[in-house]
Order: sequence, then C-alpha cells, then structure tokens
Amino acid sequence: MSWTEHTVVREGVRLVCRDAGGSGPPVVLLHGLAGHAGEWDALAERLAPRHRVVAVDQRGHGASERRPDDVSRAAYVADVVAVVQQLGLERPVLVGQSLGGHTAMLTAAAHPGLPGALVLVEAGAGGPAPGLDEHIGRWLDSWPVPFASREAAAAFFGGGPAGAGWAAGLAERDGGWGPRFDRDVMTGSVTENARRSFHEEWDRVACPTLLVLAEKSFIPAEEVAGMLRRRPDTHAVSVPGTGHDLHLERPDALYGALSAFLAGLSLRLGSAGSVSGAAVDRR
Repeated sequence: MSWTEHTVVREGVRLVCRDAGGSGPPVVLLHGLAGHAGEWDALAERLAPRHRVVAVDQRGHGASERRPDDVSRAAYVADVVAVVQQLGLERPVLVGQSLGGHTAMLTAAAHPGLPGALVLVEAGAGGPAPGLDEHIGRWLDSWPVPFASREAAAAFFGGGPAGAGWAAGLAERDGGWGPRFDRDVMTGSVTENARRSFHEEWDRVACPTLLVLAEKSFIPAEEVAGMLRRRPDTHAVSVPGTGHDLHLERPDALYGALSAFLAGLSLRLGSAGSVSGAAVDRR
C-alpha cells in the first residue's frame, strides 16, 4: 500500500510517521520495543478504506531519532500527543503492541480528552518487573549481527510472518543487516517498567478499551484478571494459535477483533453513551 511520510519534531527529536491517508476516523499505530512502523502494514491495509491510519516510528526506533536524550515513559507519551496534534488527528483510536500498547495506555491516562478509544495488543498495565532491562539487554546481545541477509534474520527470529516482520526492520550496513536502534536506548526505554507498577494509570483510563491477547500470551493471567477487575468495562479477546507478535502472525484476526470493537463502540455510543461488558475467550 502507498504511504505519505511525515516528520514530526518535538523538542528537537525527529519522529517519522507513515500516513495512509483517508478521511475516516483516525487510527494511530504504535509498535513495540525494538520494532518499527512497518510491522503494521498488513493491518493498516485492512483499515485504510475506512480510516486514516498513521503508524509511528517511535523515538529511538526505525527512521526516527536514533539516540534521543530522554527515553522515559513520559517522553514517549509526549511524542504521541505531538503526532496527534501536529497531524490534526481528532480523537484517534490508539492501538499499540507490547511497549507501544503501554505507551498508548499511559497517553490515554494522562490525556483523557485525546483518544476516542484504546486498543492494547499483548500489552498490560505491567510492573514492577525486576531485571526486565537486563533481560532485554541479554536478548539483544543474542542477535548474531550483522545478519548475512534479511532471509537469515527472518530465520533467526523464528521464520513465518513474525520473522519476516522483524527482519523488515533491519537496515543494510557493513556488509550485512543490522538493527536501526541502539542497545542502551532499548534497555533505557524499559527501565521504569522494571521498577514500578502502572496500575494507577490504568485506573485513570476513561475511554473504551479493547485488550487483545495471544493464546500464548506474554501477559500473565493474574495481570489480565487484575486489569479486568479494576476496569470491568474493558473488552478482552484472545486470538487462538498466536504468540506475542500476533499482529504479525494473524493481522486478519486482529483486524476482525478491532473492527468488531469499533463497530460495537459506534452502536453503543449512539444508543447508550458507553461501552459495557467484558469477555475473554481463552479457547
């Protein structure tokens, strides 16, 4: 599909966005840690006929600023606000996977008037998670970079659509293929998640929310139960046969869950003014 590239600058940090255009309700897509905006291409293509879809390379990732001075959770949130405001996106649906979902959640909590709805894909309130930053560092250190080819990288990342999606985020350099981010930026980006809980922020989210989980979810069952207990109006679904990268593995199923949620949201807002009910399909 075709994109228009926009560059949003906030406090000297350059953020590159891929805009599919369209005049429908806006959707902002936020990738996870060590990811890139292109991960959303398959979902964006499905959404584009009815929505204006904007996928963001977040700070420290992809084509955006590689070494920003600030990688705090607040900085990521302020970036989302800047993208929404500078691109003129009115009440967008914020969709985020993993750390991108966490960023979307914090944005909705801090700026309740900004999003029309929130969709968390394999993301939770999280924390504290001692040693998370060290764990991420060891995982990144395990990458045999530079990869000889994107095909070799895709195989390393497990093959299939998920492996291809990860490999697509690499750049050619030094006779091989390597990441478009730096290790310390990635570990620094999860430092706060390792040290504290964000349940109070979850409690402050006021917009309708969809939680999309993988069958083999990274989010502990007790965390999901706690989130639904604290906000019982949250709608939750599980996608069979998927892991943490379900947006790459099953974009069709994610689109189905998202479109059904948005259709129901429109209907319920028109009739009752709110979204109610929670359902978790764990088959």
